[in-house]
Amino acid sequence: MRKVRRLILLLTIILSLGGVGYKVTETIIANKLRAIRKNPLEALDYLPESALRIKDFHRAKIEDGRKVWEIFGDEANYYKEQKEAVVRKPRFYFYDNKGEVAETSGEVARIFLNEKELEKMELQGGIQVSYQGYTLKSEEAIYLAATDQIVLPHRAVLISEGIELEGSSMEVELQDRKVRLLHNVKTKIEPQKLAKREKPSKPSQVFGG
Repeated sequence: MRKVRRLILLLTIILSLGGVGYKVTETIIANKLRAIRKNPLEALDYLPESALRIKDFHRAKIEDGRKVWEIFGDEANYYKEQKEAVVRKPRFYFYDNKGEVAETSGEVARIFLNEKELEKMELQGGIQVSYQGYTLKSEEAIYLAATDQIVLPHRAVLISEGIELEGSSMEVELQDRKVRLLHNVKTKIEPQKLAKREKPSKPSQVFGG
């Protein structure tokens, strides 16, 4: 009889603890859901290594009331652990301090974030950069936020009306409006088209090396 009473008491204690644990868990979950409703970005803090999928991705940086850059994409997957987002069909726009716009597009972009700031972006597949009447084409491009620079590490072609330049790699300094072709530079000129082209008021500087 004593053993039965002990067993009943033990079961009562276990059930009571289970009820308390359930209530505590329920309260924690409810608090987390309230926090997420107030700020959807809080959901990122509770994600495991799997990705958060975002349709019609858009992100921008505004500094002193001026738009510095913005990126659009058909879809993006955000990975919390790596602080990285993978964007499909990205369109990246950089606005320099003189109002000029550099537009870059590709198949896929990997965005690396540092304290919610864009640190680096790697674009791959059918890269095209349009800037000041010039078009740059390559298969890979890297945007470095610290230096406002686009680096094309592999074969790149620079095209404008009447002229085509090719190099093993290329660098674009966005704020200084300079394009630098590196190694094995080839030039193709069509004099008639070149003569008809209107000269820009502040032409970009193109360097070969």
